[in-house]
Amino acid sequence: MNLSKFARLAAPVALLGLMAIEPSLAQDAAAPAAEAAAPTPNKGDTTWMLLSTILVFMMIAPGIGLFYGGLVRSKNMLSVLMQTFTIACVLMVLWVVYGYSFALNAGTVADWFVGGTSRLFLAGITPDSTAATFTDGVVIPEYVFVAFQMTFFALTPTLIVGGFAERIKFSAAVLFAVLWATIVYIPVAHMVWYSEGYLFALGALDFAGGTVVHINAGIAALVGALVLGPRIGYGREVLAPHSLVMTYIGAALLWAGWFGFNAGSNLEANGGAALALINTLVATAAAAIGWLAIESIAKGKASMLGAVSGAIAGLVAVTPAAGLVGPIGAIVLGGLAGVVCFFFCTTIKNALGYDDSLDVFGIHGVAGILGSIGTGIFAAAELGGVGLADGMTIGGQVYIQTVGVVITIVYGGIASFIIYKIVDLIVGLRVSAETEREGLDVNSHGERAYSI
Repeated sequence: MNLSKFARLAAPVALLGLMAIEPSLAQDAAAPAAEAAAPTPNKGDTTWMLLSTILVFMMIAPGIGLFYGGLVRSKNMLSVLMQTFTIACVLMVLWVVYGYSFALNAGTVADWFVGGTSRLFLAGITPDSTAATFTDGVVIPEYVFVAFQMTFFALTPTLIVGGFAERIKFSAAVLFAVLWATIVYIPVAHMVWYSEGYLFALGALDFAGGTVVHINAGIAALVGALVLGPRIGYGREVLAPHSLVMTYIGAALLWAGWFGFNAGSNLEANGGAALALINTLVATAAAAIGWLAIESIAKGKASMLGAVSGAIAGLVAVTPAAGLVGPIGAIVLGGLAGVVCFFFCTTIKNALGYDDSLDVFGIHGVAGILGSIGTGIFAAAELGGVGLADGMTIGGQVYIQTVGVVITIVYGGIASFIIYKIVDLIVGLRVSAETEREGLDVNSHGERAYSI
């Protein structure tokens, strides 16, 4: 006989017996039963989210650091490593102090725009606190959710560093990141991902951060490049990357970490996470192929830098769509991103003359826009996606996606411009011409990456 099954059948009978004998005893017996029925953290989901958090952190250190570090000249490599590493450290602390409370919790004044103070310093959270997932009754420890979202908060401003690399003061980069994360990232994250946020309520789809992370960072980087102006010698001298091997290693780490970024955003270890994972594979591959194909046609040669640049474009494009579109839709989005971003990073940037040092806008901004709007198309069930909301048409969803993109661009662009000007008034934005020529490593940090 299956004794466990027998025990489950016998429990209600025993409880009825207790009720007949003594009501108080019945209440005492019912209390633990009610507690047992309450949702408890799923160990599989919890394990997956712990791993995803570590994977996303790997995107920052060493992923972004090595990717960016190899793209700049050797005299500025340590400055980029220091900026990305320090910004991430500062923002992780600020996420605990106020970031989580204002970004992903209820607000008291304008809940559609920003949260409130209920979780300042993570007040009220204990190891037993839980956060709900997308499935009713499935929960994970709230500390895990806090840590996972912390990595997004720390990651996003480090992406912006590529827009003004090789010419900004270290203090200015850190101060800008703090103000930008507070004034721009937190409200956009609240509007997109919190249940009462304006864009969430509108029906905007952003699975893992197309608007919150990539468009946001891309626009801020473009504004920074325009405000600071081009590097000395831009357009006249060769400002070539000093280590494409380092860049390749960074790109590979970013791709690996992106599985946590995209599949982890499902918050559960189930088929939705599997869909996001396979989409992260095929969209990235398609984008690298697309970039290399168009580069071969335009320049006659396919480059390693082009391959990893295309891969990053694909990762960005599939981010908002990862758990919402089918693999074929992901391939289309990735392929388009590779081709479109190639033109933005070469033809359009050169025509307009702005110095986005490491093509943050050309890749993160452009691919983020393409992926966010494209999600409204390929999420439709008839195109292989998981399906749109009841009664929603593709045209209607694309309109909503476009509204989300426009709000992110306009709000982020204006706010970023103001923040750059404030930082310039407080500490100054740009290093001196002499410092820029000699290199930021020695002048800002008193050290060199290589002995001479």
